[in-house]
Amino acid sequence: MRDHTFAERAPYDQEMAVGLRILIASPLGRVISGPLEAAFDDVTVAVATTDDELMAIISGTVRYDVVAADLIWNRPEMEWTFDGLDVIDRLNQAQRPAPVLLATQGHSMEADHLEEARLRPEVFGVMPKAGGLPVIMDSLRAAALGRRLPPPPVSIVGRPPLYELFADRRGHTAARMAGAIASGRASDGASLAAVAKVSPSTANKVTSHYLGPMLLARAEHDGRLPLTQGSVYRWCGLHARYITSWCRRHGHADVL
Repeated sequence: MRDHTFAERAPYDQEMAVGLRILIASPLGRVISGPLEAAFDDVTVAVATTDDELMAIISGTVRYDVVAADLIWNRPEMEWTFDGLDVIDRLNQAQRPAPVLLATQGHSMEADHLEEARLRPEVFGVMPKAGGLPVIMDSLRAAALGRRLPPPPVSIVGRPPLYELFADRRGHTAARMAGAIASGRASDGASLAAVAKVSPSTANKVTSHYLGPMLLARAEHDGRLPLTQGSVYRWCGLHARYITSWCRRHGHADVL
């Protein structure tokens, strides 16, 4: 992960800082808040189970020493509308930056989100939920003291993250078209142009100039087969959770 922008906290050899403030952003946050309060001395644990609760908590004057957030929120009605990367953006919008730990389930659907998380300076580490409460407590203790966790392994070495491919002007156009397809609002060139608000000429180049090259750069297309519009639409479906998340967080929610 890149060097972070937060001031380094002075290390402690044996004890946690007095008055530790932890924010848990998760639909199941209240399940672990009690054990955390019992495990740490002089700790305040706040829990946000929805976007509204999160905004209410961080809009006050309290600054949290560490925030733990689910990477993918395991609540069906929120799965496509909010995630751990949104939590980071909410903290920045409220001018309440804090070290963020992302809790993962270990599913392949998290891969694209993790590729972005590795590049976000606010992310101090990833906690596998399968590790149980001891791993979570040790991770929170480390992050509260300004220590980063070891970065998660790269899923495929050398594959450019979608987060980087979407970064420039062409990437934004490509992401808008990908979002229209991933959300099920576009099924051909005409509907793609209308929903993504691009010209018919641009929509017709979705395979040759915009999304097709991304498939090839990421080695996600079988070179023995022709690269077709169908290939691109299928690819958007496979990455739909991340594509919709990216569009939502970068001012392109209109295509969703």
